[in-house]
Amino acid sequence: MAKKLVVGITQGDGNGIGYEVIIKALADERMLDLCTPVIYGSSKIFGFYKKQIHNIEQINTNVISSAKDVHQKRVNIVNCLPENVFVEPGQPTPESAKSAMTSLERAVQDIKDGYIDVLVTAPFNKRAMAGEGFGYTGHTEYLEKEFDVDEVAMIMVCDRLKVGVVTGHIPLKDVCGSITTEKILKKLRLMKASLQRDFGVDAPKIAVLGLNPHCGDGGLLGDEEQQIILPAVQAANEEGIMAFGPYSPDGFFGLGNYAKYDAILAMYHDQGLTPFKALAFEDGVNYTAGLPIVRTSPDHGTAYEMAGRDLADPRSMKAAIYTAIDIFHRRAEYDDLVENRMTIKMPDTEIKPRGGRIIE
Repeated sequence: MAKKLVVGITQGDGNGIGYEVIIKALADERMLDLCTPVIYGSSKIFGFYKKQIHNIEQINTNVISSAKDVHQKRVNIVNCLPENVFVEPGQPTPESAKSAMTSLERAVQDIKDGYIDVLVTAPFNKRAMAGEGFGYTGHTEYLEKEFDVDEVAMIMVCDRLKVGVVTGHIPLKDVCGSITTEKILKKLRLMKASLQRDFGVDAPKIAVLGLNPHCGDGGLLGDEEQQIILPAVQAANEEGIMAFGPYSPDGFFGLGNYAKYDAILAMYHDQGLTPFKALAFEDGVNYTAGLPIVRTSPDHGTAYEMAGRDLADPRSMKAAIYTAIDIFHRRAEYDDLVENRMTIKMPDTEIKPRGGRIIE
């Protein structure tokens, strides 16, 4: 029987919809059969938002000061915020930003110490966090530094679609200067490794998107496709990575070609996340590949306009919890196979990448 995991959940910005989606996600008693949840935040804020939500039956909670003291059959709350913490639903405040930082720092320390098995992060407000000295543009960048890894990849995932990005939380004007052949190649290596180890895809096929409209139209609209992206695809093929493209994004998604691939690598944030959220917003999950731990989050933000109004949809938070648990178990199975020197039988039919030409 699979191990019942301890799932650490950060509160995110306490003035956003984080607590609402967490409470709604954990209200299903079957969740406790699957995992032991540990919320990092405040029992006071938890209680405040629980009162705002209709049709929620009694949730058995266990208020603790340390994740060492979890109760296996209850929703655990690590009280790591001050007793006088104040809630202002819908308002980004210095206090809510500081609380989000405290929650994240405590959860990260606990996963390092082995008290929790996986990490699920509720959204925070990047601007408010920066104003309080957070020093990172998002969870992904913070975790990359905290776990001292050279490269991570933000991958948006659901059952039918997985989209990674070469550049993440940077201004659009900086994208072109940040894209290099080696950076694309690093992301492709990471995506292949993650698809195999984390998602159980034996021989993943990865589509690579272009940067310019119509993939540069033969150089008329830009030459990044010929000079940077295509060489990365070809180099990936030489390493045994089945990379294809580059493809013009509008036609690629418009014609449904994404369904032919195990994952897609976009050049920048909105190029990948806009079509992903249009196709899978309700159950989409943000996953950080390349970390030694498993971290997921819902694919939405703080949604201040909904906070405290019982309007937040918990499906993405539920999916983030389920995905974290699934990845943890797949990693363990994959690592056992590697350790025991077992081989995975590949299909008899060889699939040859079509990298080497630009597809508009």
